[in-house]
Amino acid sequence: MSVPLNILDLVPIREGSTAREAIDASMSVARVADGAGYSRLWFAEHHNTMGLAASATSLLISQAASVSEKIRVGSGGVMLPNHAPLMVAEQYGTLANIHDNRIDLGLGRAPGTDGMTAQALSRSSAEPQSFAQNIYDMQGWFSDEGQAHTSPIQSAVSAGTDVPIWVLGSTTNGAAIAGQLGLPFSLASHFAPDQIDAAIRVYRDSFTTEAPTAQIDKPYVMAGINVIVAETDEEAQREFTSVKQMFADIGRGRRRRLQPPIDPGEVEGGGENPMLQISAVGSPETATRQMSEFVERTGADELITITYAYDPAVAERSLKLLADAWF
Repeated sequence: MSVPLNILDLVPIREGSTAREAIDASMSVARVADGAGYSRLWFAEHHNTMGLAASATSLLISQAASVSEKIRVGSGGVMLPNHAPLMVAEQYGTLANIHDNRIDLGLGRAPGTDGMTAQALSRSSAEPQSFAQNIYDMQGWFSDEGQAHTSPIQSAVSAGTDVPIWVLGSTTNGAAIAGQLGLPFSLASHFAPDQIDAAIRVYRDSFTTEAPTAQIDKPYVMAGINVIVAETDEEAQREFTSVKQMFADIGRGRRRRLQPPIDPGEVEGGGENPMLQISAVGSPETATRQMSEFVERTGADELITITYAYDPAVAERSLKLLADAWF
């Protein structure tokens, strides 16, 4: 079952490399994705994480859009409690004006970091009511009038851009919010597999077109999946050990950059991490079969793939192999 394919990039910093090199590698991915047929390239906001350079998403989006021509580029997402909604509207309105309305705005309620760092970011309320009102106001700033729905504040730079908004989530709570707002839902199934079926069911059951924020006429789901494709299953499994090491580090509170691949049997704890259940790893035939099974299970309208590889050339090769097999 073929659905549109997208890419989520956290801009991993490899062991022995720098943030500048990580950003350069991500821009190369943008060029590859643009030519290979992917629909969207999103960047995810993270802070106080030494192995990721995806902190200033709007800047990464602007650069990626500058080196591509067709692919939609956006946030997956902006952690809204870390930001003033007006500033987000102005930034993404500016991006839409510069880049021919190829910009998506995915919004999340989580901080994308730890509590101490969230305070340093002047984190505001993440309550559902506040989240909904902020989205409603941003939609006003993106409208032809360029004015918030709940105040007289205007934004000339975002007026008329109609930047599409997605709600991100990993649980039934996030799914319910997306449905009640009448917005498309991006499910973080690539690291939160426990509530996938329930979350999608809740989203579809709670979906309404009656909310003032509604912008689509029926539920629409994008689901995340970890992917690494290589010429053989064995090669892909070895490359995937970089991801397994990353998640083992997270579980142990160890702060390292993306590690080179190792023999699968050498990964701590055997490498079996329940957070990585939703993965497609193998040859093009193996990976696409696993992805098709996931689409069949979820009824997802789009997939967003997450590919970590220690060697940037391996990551790009994976993206090309997958595109050739999928499209």
